Order: sequence, then C-alpha cells, then structure tokens
Amino acid sequence: MEQMTASKVELIVVGLGGMGVLVAGRLLASAALGTHKHVSWMPTYGEARRGGLSECTIILSQDEIASPILDVAGAILMLDSSQIKAFEQRVRPGGMMIVEKAGLKEKPGREDIKVVPVSGMEMAMGLGSLQTANLIMLGAYMELAKPLSPQLIEEELQRSYSDGVLERNTKAFRAGLEVGRALGAI
Repeated sequence: MEQMTASKVELIVVGLGGMGVLVAGRLLASAALGTHKHVSWMPTYGEARRGGLSECTIILSQDEIASPILDVAGAILMLDSSQIKAFEQRVRPGGMMIVEKAGLKEKPGREDIKVVPVSGMEMAMGLGSLQTANLIMLGAYMELAKPLSPQLIEEELQRSYSDGVLERNTKAFRAGLEVGRALGAI
C-alpha cells in the first residue's frame, strides 16, 4: 500500500455522545505518531449533560504546534449532522466537511467549501453495529483527505482491539474507505 502523509493536517471531529468522536480522533492521532514529529489530540466535552455535543481537534505536523485549539480547520468530520450550521464557519476556505447523512436537513450556505454527505449510520446498521459509524466516517475522511496511509489506521486498530471487535471495526473502516473512493470519483 502506498505511503501517503500530509505535512500538516488539521481536523475537527464533532458529534453527540462522545465515544465515537473521541475514538475516531484518537485513532488518527495515534496512527500518525510514526509519521509526524508533532501530534496533538484534544477532546472537548459539553458540560450540560451526558450525550451532549463533543468534539476533538487533531493536528498532525512536521513543525511545532503552537496551540492544540483550532478555531478553523481544513476539514471537519461531523458524526451528527444537526450541528452543520454551527460548524460551517470553522472550515477554512477550500476545506471540506464530511457530514453524516442521517438527519441532514440543512446545507451550509458557503460555496467555498466542499460538503460530502456520507451514510455512515446506515452502513453501520447494514454491517450489524451502529457503534462502527465513526469508523466508516473516518475511513471516508482518510480516502477523501489522504492525511496519511489508511494502513496506519488499520495497524492502530490491531493495537487497540482484539478478536471479533477488531474484525468488525476493520470491516467498517474499510467500508468507509470504499465509500470515500466512490465519492472522490464523483
């Protein structure tokens, strides 16, 4: 598999609940430890209640990272589409929003960003586990943005999970890569 590594990656992963958001961000950050000199993963939780809005920022860079806080990023991975209007201003011009298609009712008003709807939840249900929607979305992001080799994420999955969970998660991640390839060809 060819090695792809961007010199600087800035991603915001956002959604409701938290675990799916944090796992997707942690996998990307951990997978990049061998390819980038500096890696930042910063989770943020809403304090209102459990199951509320959560996000994490991931920065991968060959240069020092001044701050782990991102007001804007090159890409946003939205695991819940209800926040699309709130986050569209946090995408850099020319950037991309990969958005969960389930419940998507609004579209960003900006014309200078690419919006890519992905049916992560529907695909996860088809694979037998709604808990893998985040990995499908991460796979789509990996294929569309190409921040680093998808093989590195698969190696991180192998370090993080075992047996049936590993198989399920790898299958979901690969399904996301396929969806990303299909969407990137459009």
